[in-house]
Amino acid sequence: MDRRSFGRRVLASGAVAATGVATGVVAASGPASGAASGSALDALADTPPRTAPPGGRVRHMRLCAERLPDGRMGYGPERGRATVPGPPIELTEGDTLHIEFENAMDVPVSLHVHGVDYDIANDGTRSTRSHVEPGATRTYTWRTHVPARRPDGTWRPGSAGYWHYHDHVVGTDHGTAGIRKGLYGPVVVRRAGDILPDHQFTVVFNDMTINNRPGHTGPDFRVTVGDRVEIVMITHGEYYHTFHLHGHRWADNRTGLLQGPDDVSRIIDTKICGPADSFGFQIVAGENAGAGAWMYHCHVQSHSDMGMTGLLLVAKPDGTIPGYGSHHGGRGRHRS
Repeated sequence: MDRRSFGRRVLASGAVAATGVATGVVAASGPASGAASGSALDALADTPPRTAPPGGRVRHMRLCAERLPDGRMGYGPERGRATVPGPPIELTEGDTLHIEFENAMDVPVSLHVHGVDYDIANDGTRSTRSHVEPGATRTYTWRTHVPARRPDGTWRPGSAGYWHYHDHVVGTDHGTAGIRKGLYGPVVVRRAGDILPDHQFTVVFNDMTINNRPGHTGPDFRVTVGDRVEIVMITHGEYYHTFHLHGHRWADNRTGLLQGPDDVSRIIDTKICGPADSFGFQIVAGENAGAGAWMYHCHVQSHSDMGMTGLLLVAKPDGTIPGYGSHHGGRGRHRS
């Protein structure tokens, strides 16, 4: 079994992690140097990408909010496994998700979501008494829907998109302290038939940090030339940022992929994002660019100077990354 087939078999088991490792709740190689072409793209053509299944399922999962040893707060699938960002939640339009949520902290906490459907009892706010007291549990229910025409003839969009969840209680009635300490995570709602990635990574610009890490220690993500990579981008805090990825471009639409030769979506490599914004896209790693340590960062110059930067490490099939090693100021080690 080749690497790509193995990766898709892992995905078929139902998980894609925030760091690109299979886990939790979720439903080709290039030349030695230069742009990804030839055998890499032939491999992609020979192995059709896996696609999202039909919606309509009823899903169940667990989430727990807890304090991390370093002072941050995070969500995880159970006690002792919290991360920042929290686990990715992936659904297909038409799915319903029931989340058994436990508060393992000493302060009230909640789970508030963007982009999907929920009633007032599942709002995740103190004002609706839908938060969770210390040591308590409750079930949140989220629903999704497909596009359809309303009775008045107007078009109702579906739930598909790149969304996110976060606390709405810790510190203030809007959860300011909880979000600042890391209580957030990604939600991806796909349309049936959407292409699934080989790797998925979440990048959160939270005030002047990436994923609540100190400056100049933003997460690095490692892939191989030809891998299909999905980036979920979320912004929290007080500032506007611009996400920029070196060497790669995507379409400014729902998926980041062109739907065909007549798709007029603008092609971009930088996108502005403000507090509570979220978007995502897919790329083929190294396509027209090749292997290398490709930088991503906030393109507000003072923000990047203060350390809002990380690397998309695109390796050759033999695992090497041209021009990258231990001499990179401590960045020679993969951090995800």
